[in-house]
This record gives sequence, C-alpha cells and structure tokens, in this order.
Amino acid sequence: MSTPSSVADVGEHALIALIRERVPPAPAWLAVGPGDDAAVLEPERNRLEVVTTDALVEGVHFDRAFTPPGAIGHRALAASLSDLAAMGASPRSALLSFVLPPALALADFTAMVDGFLALARGHGVALIGGNITRSPGPIVVDVTAMGTVRRRRMLVRSGAEPGDEVWVSGAIGAAAAGLDALAAGLAEGGDMAGCGAAFLDPQPRVKLGVLLGRNRAASACVDLSDGLADGVHQLAAASGAGIEIDGGALPVPPPAAAWFASRGRDALTAAITGGDDYELLFTVRPKLRSRFRTVRRQVGGLALTKIGTVRREAGAVLLRGGMAEPVPSGYIHFR
Repeated sequence: MSTPSSVADVGEHALIALIRERVPPAPAWLAVGPGDDAAVLEPERNRLEVVTTDALVEGVHFDRAFTPPGAIGHRALAASLSDLAAMGASPRSALLSFVLPPALALADFTAMVDGFLALARGHGVALIGGNITRSPGPIVVDVTAMGTVRRRRMLVRSGAEPGDEVWVSGAIGAAAAGLDALAAGLAEGGDMAGCGAAFLDPQPRVKLGVLLGRNRAASACVDLSDGLADGVHQLAAASGAGIEIDGGALPVPPPAAAWFASRGRDALTAAITGGDDYELLFTVRPKLRSRFRTVRRQVGGLALTKIGTVRREAGAVLLRGGMAEPVPSGYIHFR
C-alpha cells in the first residue's frame, strides 16, 4: 500500500486527528476542546472578551512559489494576534479553518499546522477547534482569535486628541520590500534577507499592546497589517481629528529604501503604503509621558519612534522636504 502523499489521500478526519495530536494538553479553562461540535470556554472573571478574524488567501496574501508552508501558518495567526495587540488584549484561544485543494501535499499541510502552533505556543494561545473543507480553488487559511482585557485597559482607535504624540513600533516598509524581493528571487542572503524575514516571519507586538493598555499609556491604537498610511487614516477618522506625519522620522530600514529606489519607486510612499508590517501605530497624551516611559522600559529593545502629532484639522498630512502633502491611501481590497 502506498504512503499517503496528499490531503485527499487521508481525508478530513485523519487531517483533524493529525492536528489534534500536535495540540498541547487543554488548559483548565477549556471545558470542551477540539473534537466536539463546538468548544466551551470558561470566561475570565472581570475581563472583556476580544474577538477578531482574518483569512489568508493563496494568490492574494501569499504565493507558494516563495512562501514556505510553515510561514503560511505563522502569518495566518500573526494577523489576528496583531489585531488583539492593537486592542491591548492578551491572546487566549484560536479557531483554525482550512479550505484546501485535494492535491495539496500532506507534508505542506502538516507544515502549515506546525507553523501556526509554534506561534500559538509562543503567545500562550490554545487551539480550541476549527474546520477543514475541500475546494477546487486556492488555499484559504481562516483564523478566529480571542483574547481578554480589563475594561479600563482596552485600546481603541477613537481616543486620539489634538496635541497627542504619534508613535510607531519597529520598522516600516521592510515587509513590503521583502515581498518584492522574494517574488524576484533576490531575498536570499545579503541586505534583503532581513526584509524577506519581515514578510515571512512577522512578529505581532502583543507584549507592547498589552503593556500600553495595562499602563493606560496610549490614547488610541491601530495595527498596521494594511500599512502605515492606512493606519493613519483609520486612526484619524475614528478619532475625528487630523494627523501630521514627519516623513523624515519614519523608521524605514535602509535596505528597504534602497530596494524601492532601485525599482524606480518613491521609497517613502512605497514604505508607508505597502502593508504587512504587523506593527502598532499609537498616540500618547503628553501628560501621560511618564506612563509611556514605563512601557518603553518594559518592552526592552523594541524600537519605538515618534513620527508625528495629532491636530485639530481633519485629514492626514505627510511632511517632507519642508512641504506638506496628503498621506496616500494604504492597501485596499477590491481596488
């Protein structure tokens, strides 16, 4: 008898069993976990539930020609963890669903699951269930993640006020440049290796988001999976205020800027509209700087950069070369 090589060779129930044997023992608060018709969770006392969902679609969010299966699973969970981080929520559990073509290699399926579970373990996330179905179309990995937060420590997009400082974590544009380089086959080694890793192995800023909320150090927050430009517009619109960004302060890695320039693109525009950064954009009230200093000590070596201010006038403005221009729109589906 031949060894199974595709997901169709083993079938849905065997695939579910493969996942279950990789999942760690259930935490005490999970009354019913994977294997039943639904999961049953015991609520955390005096905390709000925060729920988010994301779907990664082959050909839209990843290309298997240069995205390893493990990276697909990792990125699927990272997208939802970044949303929880932007709310100041501590991740707790996740549902994982696959839409798979029958010919998908069983080894690739296993690697996607392992990539997901590795990131889940790193953030204390319990896999509590999901679904598997077949499709003649592309691979779809759908994740619903849940976390908890105390009511007064929740972060939202709508709290920014004129005079607040605008900050961003990590680097901007590395993942977008890395995606371009991976597609061109030029992200192996050299200056672009770090950019390639930024796309394939994004690290959601969960610790930062939780600390900003716990210390009540941020007045508003948004995740940047769709790019800094999109985040700026979203935060400004939700807060009913304007935002002014200093282009010279943006933390764009030199290799990313050089990559965009070598392709004849405006490096700053490409960096802020590219997406896939999984960083946090947040605002800090000047009178709460002492709380923010505490957060900066607690996050250790994570770079946090002041890039602008909140203003009364509506709209988002980018300053560069002594001139002001509108912040371009970020990534938009169906455009």
